Amino acid sequence: MQTQAGDDLIERIRTHSADGDVVGPAANDLLSELFKGYPVENLGRLLHSGDDATVRTGTWLLSELGDLAAPMMAEVPALLAHPLRQVRFFAVEVVLMNGDARHGSTIAQVLKLSEDPDDAVRWKVLQFLDAASTDQLAAGASFLEAGRLRELADWLVLQETHGPDPRGVVARLEAPDPVTRLFGAAAAARLSDEETSLLEHAATVEDGEIRSFAQERLSEPR
Repeated sequence: MQTQAGDDLIERIRTHSADGDVVGPAANDLLSELFKGYPVENLGRLLHSGDDATVRTGTWLLSELGDLAAPMMAEVPALLAHPLRQVRFFAVEVVLMNGDARHGSTIAQVLKLSEDPDDAVRWKVLQFLDAASTDQLAAGASFLEAGRLRELADWLVLQETHGPDPRGVVARLEAPDPVTRLFGAAAAARLSDEETSLLEHAATVEDGEIRSFAQERLSEPR
């Protein structure tokens, strides 16, 4: 019966993908079914539908499932490269919750999205860089080609494996390159549990995205 309910919801989403009044409640009901044990693999019907709106709904569901989405990690590289920004955004969350040493190339894709033209996606990547484990970051960095992004990723890992570099954080926060500033902000946030001065500095920089992120992090309860 549970399988039938989930199947029906998937077909409803596929059939009415452009109707938010139908898809919204159906997606929430499907999420409940997934938490009850409906096979997450069945979301492949949404992800491979060929319809952008349906793929977006499927990716949102994955992003809400936490580690229950792990069996679908093989689908994530395509989602991270999807033309729809919401799909890329939600896919980053899936990697954060499920990526490990086996998914280094997928994590590297997330790191590359620090260069994404969409500000919402870059914001999500910054949240990833802040929240990801050191092992996740190291796994992703190892799959990056030599160059600026690899250097930034390696440097971010070194902040925890070899001790913080406050001057380096400040220099990156004030760099002319926006990607460098993003990694500087991530370092400031990751170090803020013990020292908030770097994050406080990030909250004053000219870059509006970095400033807003830092201000939001500083406002979180500690």
